[in-house]
Amino acid sequence: MKKLLLGDQAIAQGALDAGLSGVYAYPGTPSTEITEYIQEWCKHHPTSSVHNRWCTNEKTAMEAALGMSYAGKRALVCMKHVGMNVCADAFVNSAVTGVNGGVIVLAADDPSMHSSQNEQDSRFYGKFALIPILEPSNQQECYDMMAYGFDLSERLHLPVLMRIVTRLAHSRAVVQISETARPENPLSDPADPAGWVLLPARARRKYNELIAAQPLLQESSANSPFNKVLNDPKDFKDLKDSKAVIATGIGYNYLMENYPDGAPFPVLKLSQYPLPQQVVTDLAAQYKELLVIEDGQPFIEEQLIGVLPSANVIHGRLDGTLPRAGELNPDNVKQALGLPSAQAFTSCDTVVGRPPALCQGCGHRSVYEALNKVLANYPGSHVFGDIGCYTLGALPPYQALHSCVDMGASITMAKGAADAGIFPAIAVIGDSTFTHSGMTGLLDAVNENSPITVVISDNLTTGMTGGQDSAGTNKFEAICRGLGVADEHLKVVVPLPANMDEITRILREEIEYKGVSVIIPRRECIQTFARHAREKKKGL
Repeated sequence: MKKLLLGDQAIAQGALDAGLSGVYAYPGTPSTEITEYIQEWCKHHPTSSVHNRWCTNEKTAMEAALGMSYAGKRALVCMKHVGMNVCADAFVNSAVTGVNGGVIVLAADDPSMHSSQNEQDSRFYGKFALIPILEPSNQQECYDMMAYGFDLSERLHLPVLMRIVTRLAHSRAVVQISETARPENPLSDPADPAGWVLLPARARRKYNELIAAQPLLQESSANSPFNKVLNDPKDFKDLKDSKAVIATGIGYNYLMENYPDGAPFPVLKLSQYPLPQQVVTDLAAQYKELLVIEDGQPFIEEQLIGVLPSANVIHGRLDGTLPRAGELNPDNVKQALGLPSAQAFTSCDTVVGRPPALCQGCGHRSVYEALNKVLANYPGSHVFGDIGCYTLGALPPYQALHSCVDMGASITMAKGAADAGIFPAIAVIGDSTFTHSGMTGLLDAVNENSPITVVISDNLTTGMTGGQDSAGTNKFEAICRGLGVADEHLKVVVPLPANMDEITRILREEIEYKGVSVIIPRRECIQTFARHAREKKKGL
């Protein structure tokens, strides 16, 4: 069968067809559509037992997937690149425990930071953990690599990292898919149950086994159907100006887009790591000049410097042949290849830039309006923000936030600022972000009764990524009480212009309290409210 699929959707369908038993994820662009596709598929297959609920954060997702693997089942973990930072403890240690049922960790990187705070390249995590890495170059490979990756994971008894980028995740292509799905694995116990208990003596043994397995990983990369040399180098040995190109992932697509009839030089296409050193050194022995085309950081390029003789000239991101930052595209690849530049068009003067803004009718608007009104009387005030659609409060017309660093940072940064003497120190955090990684910061603040005011702006959903369920919905008061917030300093308001007097009064009162206070403005996201109204009208 053929389907027109996003890269994310091809991954999801590939996982389902490969005998998936559970997907574990926290929503984050550009990975969100993988889990959403599986959830939608399960709605149309009510007899399916594939687990598909959202997790509280990426760490819980990784750990739950390990639990499913322990039981012998195949599990997929999905996140955007910065989620790898959250799950790093469990991820790195999973290479030491090994796996029973296959595990694929899908990291969706975001070069050019379309919706992110950095450009980190997840391939470094796979190298750090000493596990196999897959990097598809098109949607068909996204699909095919899922079955291959699960098989590889179970054959090597290791988790497999699969890395994609935004342009692949969110572009469509026709994908040939299987008409029959592999059945799920039966329940089974690990072959080495004691190896899952990482006491130091056992961890040392397991780590030595992981090191000993590295030649197998090298061999697997060298023989991978996704790694191949295109064009026989012998055909170009007499061309003095010939060069060889190493292209990875979507970079390979951009290369071939510039050569629709085939590249006039040898091309080593890499889509599985660790770097197959012998394949690379064999190519480099014949060609002094190598161009590395990879979307992201210079992952391969840096390794080549350590592997190849100094006589080889390596071009790529490090020497400026390709831009050091930002994503690749066919045009900057064309320039790196020395081809004539594509025709450039000047921007239209009549088109005005439209920066993102909070939706009309959004409850966050009333929150920022109230904050600005109250804090006008506190010239030394600082508002520490967090990750979510409410981060747009940093932009005009509100310009209400002074920081936005990472998930959950608002509360702990406000606490640290208060420790330093800043008053008032305000934290603004969303409902989903609070349960993701804000609760521990609040506990720190409660334990010291820090003089901070925490605003948990609750719109009853994970709004920024499309309205997924929020883990703490209808639980926030109970969570805050459980963490030790006093009832008299735990307030709930409805963020509407009509309630502005009440909201500003409560803000002033809690700012003046020299301890931890929490204010929860609660009103449903205007987008999910409209969607739910349409569904109700249709009787869904």
